[in-house]
Amino acid sequence: MRRQKPGSWHAASCPLAIFFLLSSAASAQSRLKDTEWPTYTADLAGTRYRPFDQINASNFNDLEVAWRIKTDVFGDRPEYKLEGTPLMVNGVLYTTAGTRRAAIALDAATGELLWVHGEHEGARGAAAPRQLSGRGLAYWSDGKEERIFYITPGYRLVCLNAKTGVTVPSFGQNGIVDLKLNDDQTILPDVTTGEIGLHATPIVAKDAVIVGAAFREGFTPVSYRNNKGYVRGFDVRTGKHLWIFHTIPKKGEFGYDTWLNGSAEYTGNTGVWTQITVDEELGLVYLPVESPTADFYGGHRPGNNLFAESLVCVDLKTGERRWHFQLVHHPLWDMDIPAAPILADIIVDGRKIKAVAQPSKQGFLYVLDRVTGKPVWPIEERPVEQGNVPGEWYSATQPFPTKPSAYSRNGVSVEQLIDFTPELRKKAEELVSHYHLGPVFTPPVVSTAEGPVATLTLGTADGGTNWPGGSYDPETHIAYLYACNACLEPIGLVQPPKGFSDMNYVYGTAGREVKMINAAGTNSSADAPKPAKKGPSDEWISLNVEGLPLIKPPYGTISAIKLDTGEIVWQIPHGETPDLVRNHPALKALTIPRTGQETWNVGTLVTKTLVIAGDAQVTTTAEHPRGAMLRAYDKATGKEVGAVYMPAPESGSPMTYMLNGKQYIVIAVSGGTYSGEYIAYALPSDE
Repeated sequence: MRRQKPGSWHAASCPLAIFFLLSSAASAQSRLKDTEWPTYTADLAGTRYRPFDQINASNFNDLEVAWRIKTDVFGDRPEYKLEGTPLMVNGVLYTTAGTRRAAIALDAATGELLWVHGEHEGARGAAAPRQLSGRGLAYWSDGKEERIFYITPGYRLVCLNAKTGVTVPSFGQNGIVDLKLNDDQTILPDVTTGEIGLHATPIVAKDAVIVGAAFREGFTPVSYRNNKGYVRGFDVRTGKHLWIFHTIPKKGEFGYDTWLNGSAEYTGNTGVWTQITVDEELGLVYLPVESPTADFYGGHRPGNNLFAESLVCVDLKTGERRWHFQLVHHPLWDMDIPAAPILADIIVDGRKIKAVAQPSKQGFLYVLDRVTGKPVWPIEERPVEQGNVPGEWYSATQPFPTKPSAYSRNGVSVEQLIDFTPELRKKAEELVSHYHLGPVFTPPVVSTAEGPVATLTLGTADGGTNWPGGSYDPETHIAYLYACNACLEPIGLVQPPKGFSDMNYVYGTAGREVKMINAAGTNSSADAPKPAKKGPSDEWISLNVEGLPLIKPPYGTISAIKLDTGEIVWQIPHGETPDLVRNHPALKALTIPRTGQETWNVGTLVTKTLVIAGDAQVTTTAEHPRGAMLRAYDKATGKEVGAVYMPAPESGSPMTYMLNGKQYIVIAVSGGTYSGEYIAYALPSDE
């Protein structure tokens, strides 16, 4: 590697790299787009679908590793949270990798490294709220020129020549747009340390590149004031600012009056931290907006708080709002919309509808007309429990879809507790007697030593569908959604100690030290000082019975939902039964069906005949050594038809492509003591 310029690096200048760059580009000009994977979710509609059937039920078990690449060298330390989904265009695979968040290009047939580009951001990178490699990048071509776009941890949009990995000087300032500038706000406290960033990918549609924003975790904010997560569009050729959408309206704009007592002036967050989808034909962009400042306490921001936790449709050319639908009024549960909206052309009662289906943490799939924003089936405003936290403001109602029915658990009741044996159920009931229970939208409580310790929730912070999102088969009109069915979140509130925060209340537990909760990967980037070794964390309350999950199986599921009817076609547990369940002494005499796994980071891939997803936990069984499995299901029935070994859990969503007549499946794996690795699977050459 050699320095390209101060602050950045690349490795495309050696003769060997140039040879491969030229040969790869020259040999792939005639490839059809439906054989490729040109954007994060395969297409701008967010389907994660490709119509391939070379890999099918009859041969999935025959898959072998075609190539693999560890990401340890793309930074000054290994990464154990590799979440990327690569792109493949013209025989080249592009992705982000390592603690530097390097953009890399690989030969898609062999995995050989073609070029690398990374930015050295110093203190700005070290202070970033979202670090590590992120989730990927974006590709653009006008048929003559090819470009790659990605966002650094320090929140700069970088434009690279896709053939060389060198910045494009005509874009922004020498290939870079500083996203902390020209944002209709002054990023505080300063550009270097100001809290704003992004780990999702930008999205390119027509001649615009669209960028969202992300922040620290909202459990324990240092202040009820924060920077705002506006969404912007930039010219794909020049980097010129095209438009901005204010996710928290400015005075005089629609929705400003939903922030009472002038709280729109100082409240922040409310960004789009996940993937955006686009209908280029309609010229519409779909923005899944997150929570405002403070995930669980909203006393400093009374009102319904538009456009927090809303699906917002804006014009691709201007960024002007066309319609919005708020999924949660006055958010209090960290239900921030986590996943890409799925664009689907469906037929309901004989009527063709251009729809958008929004997966959610609360396990509801919100299906709307994507032109008008009107629900396809009624979404009813229903009364919900009102809380008693001092100073809090509560919405009297919340939206409940009537179809489809919830595809994962939300809310907690005694009936959902572990029931392998009567003794285990009794212990579970004793444990939860110290908590406040209730259905979805049961509000948080002030934590007290005598109880309630917290509101015990499902379908909140880590529940339902998270950032990997769902997938969709445009031929059958069926959506496939992984969901965590047992990701409990106890939501208790405490007054912060002096000097910790100016919030009235933050997330915490009575009698325990209030600790700052950061996003995974904080202070782990290549620009951050290497931290001292830490002991076991006690930030989280352990909710188990004799080491077993408090909630009964299935712990994680994949659901197939027919969007023409709103019906769940099938639902299966996904993931091997955890070792702690299969080997538990209290369960030795029992036959436990597969439970699935309690995790939130599983993404699905759909092909002509299969739904493909990996385990997100490692297990050891008679069938395989310690590791995880990449599984294939018959997409019509949910029956498992094959599985191949992975050395570590799925940590980034799988993708697929065809190249030189061969189908590949690529997936990111990492976790525990296993550092990040991209693995490509394919059938043996003689098949």
